Amino acid sequence: MTSLPGATARQSAVRLLACVNAGANEAPSAEDGPDIVAVLRSQTRLQALDFWMRNPDYLANELLNEYELHHDPALLLKAREIFESREPDLRRVPMVRYLFGAFEPLDEGLALLRTHDFVRIRRVGVPGAHIREHLYLVTKDGRTALDKLAAMGPELAWYRQRAVLVAQVAGGAGGKALKDRQYLQQEYAGTALKKVIAPITDRVRLRMEGLLSGVHP
Repeated sequence: MTSLPGATARQSAVRLLACVNAGANEAPSAEDGPDIVAVLRSQTRLQALDFWMRNPDYLANELLNEYELHHDPALLLKAREIFESREPDLRRVPMVRYLFGAFEPLDEGLALLRTHDFVRIRRVGVPGAHIREHLYLVTKDGRTALDKLAAMGPELAWYRQRAVLVAQVAGGAGGKALKDRQYLQQEYAGTALKKVIAPITDRVRLRMEGLLSGVHP
């Protein structure tokens, strides 16, 4: 199984580092080691976060959902910013739907992060037999590297900023709960197995414009 065209291993590594750092949902334990600053539990959660990073129109739709729940204008403005900067066209990196939803092997990007000791992976279960869960551990060097990358310019800063927004939308929900939310979109759920998940750009843009007209008549 190979990655779809659209992102190099280095781009994937930066995106995954940003996702793990922002989406970490556990504090480090003594078992993790003194140089671990954040822990993200489960590959399923990481894949769900990565989907929203790679599909800005789906992320914008989640922001609109949050706006309708909480009536925070900042959420609506963030969705508008995604469209104004043409992220659904310029930042989209397609993902394929498998049995349990959007999925792509993370090996290449994670291999780069592990080589530089920016992220470590701890497997829970029986090695070589049944692995129940993956834990992704961000090191101090990994966080420092992300800060340095973000300071190099807007193009790289985008990854950290967008991952923070994705993590805000995800909250503390586990991977299955996030996948269930993504399956609520008909285009996602209706994609045939092993086919690229269809975009929802036009539908979300219309929805956003309707909400904006209600705020600014």
